[in-house]
Amino acid sequence: MISHKDNPTDVLVIGSGVGGLTAAIILLKTGCRVTVVEKNPLPGGLMRSYQRDGIDCPVGVHYLGALAKGQPLRRMFDYLGVTSRIPVERMGSNGVIDRYIFNDFIFDLPEGISAFAANLLRAFPEERLQIDVIVKNLKYTSAKMDDFDILFAQNHDFVSLVEYIESLGSLMTNLHCSAGLRSVLGMTSTWIGIPLDECPIYYHHMALASYLSSSWRLTCSGADMADAFASRVKNLGGTLMVGDPVERVLIDKRVVEGVALKSGRVLKAKRVVGAIHPKILLGMLPEGAVKPAYIKRISNLEDTPGSFSAHFAVDAEPHQELSYNVYRVFTDGRGTISDVVFYQLRKSNLPGINLLSIITPSPSAEWNRWEHTRSNRRGDDYRVAKQQKADRLIREAAEIVGPFKGLKMLDASTHLTLRDWVNTPGGSAYGVLRSTKQLTSAAMLNRTSVEGLFLAGQSVLAPGIFGTVLGSFYTVKQMMGHKKFLEEVVL
Repeated sequence: MISHKDNPTDVLVIGSGVGGLTAAIILLKTGCRVTVVEKNPLPGGLMRSYQRDGIDCPVGVHYLGALAKGQPLRRMFDYLGVTSRIPVERMGSNGVIDRYIFNDFIFDLPEGISAFAANLLRAFPEERLQIDVIVKNLKYTSAKMDDFDILFAQNHDFVSLVEYIESLGSLMTNLHCSAGLRSVLGMTSTWIGIPLDECPIYYHHMALASYLSSSWRLTCSGADMADAFASRVKNLGGTLMVGDPVERVLIDKRVVEGVALKSGRVLKAKRVVGAIHPKILLGMLPEGAVKPAYIKRISNLEDTPGSFSAHFAVDAEPHQELSYNVYRVFTDGRGTISDVVFYQLRKSNLPGINLLSIITPSPSAEWNRWEHTRSNRRGDDYRVAKQQKADRLIREAAEIVGPFKGLKMLDASTHLTLRDWVNTPGGSAYGVLRSTKQLTSAAMLNRTSVEGLFLAGQSVLAPGIFGTVLGSFYTVKQMMGHKKFLEEVVL
């Protein structure tokens, strides 16, 4: 029998990204004693930015959706008590949130579903019927999000959304959509790392609706956002342990007992939340803890691709901040997106200097020769390869915005950086691939066959800040039970 003295924690949370910290805050607010364990020296995961030459470089937070008063992410942030600690500014004041630059046309993503429908009709006037079908589904999904249907319905999960198991690519093929319309709508699937022909309609519409409802940028750094979540955990009485990775989850007769840390310390708890990639958590379990079928299911899950990021300092006066994001999009004749490059030009935290961030896919084949080395052992040839890719990207960027003045490369990272830093298999940018072909296998990842062991994080429900935060609420619902959750968690 574990005494209160020996067990100062009710719940242990492994990982301090937005998913882990969100789960910790909810549990603390409902009266649990919570300890969060983080392998890195600082909490925050992909939220946390870093500095090069005194300039903040973002990692995983480039913009947020559904954060206006009364909207879903804002209501969750309000419940968590972090809204006032994370200053933001609204995008779309000039009618543009994202600008998609294709080979033969430009499409502007505006705020609002109605404005989006109007832009689609202007670009594709012969496809009113197809656009009407897409917009109707989009409005339906948006309403479900506003109602938090996934949280508050009695027996509701993504697999039960039968009408959405079809991929958006399949729907558009059946509607005989043009290549241009396919490419515009396909942009949303690239945000969440799912090929259009495998992207479930629900995931596509949930991501798109969140940004159409309202889009926001941080006016603080990603480090400030990470610290806002971490300090909220501490202010509610939670414990945050950093720099000491979890090596094993302690399980006896398929009942969780706590965790063992790399330092040798053992932490006891009757409930553990693994806010990390499920494959990583699987490697922490003792042999025989879960059934072979569960191991096979998790091990065979395909992940989303990794990404390559490069950050550049530029003179602020000739390179004014853009109030919207820019995407350079490459498609084939069918409208399938073969490559995409994301650009964001923003004010930096230093006067007279703006920050240009560029993100593009990071195919594993490009970096195979360094796959089995850690970041401090990859050598000069790795740095040269990153520099060469960054040089190519900046030349392409100059074709869009003109020659750069005061250009200085600050940093570049590959999917291997993400793999080593946040411990995601293969450096996946958005965790488990939520494709139609593995929708059932990827469903209900927050549940395990071990009593007291749960999962949270971006792989559990959906990627992105909105999807990850929502997923943590969903995990806590599974821990508490539907009735108690409705009584204690009011959004």
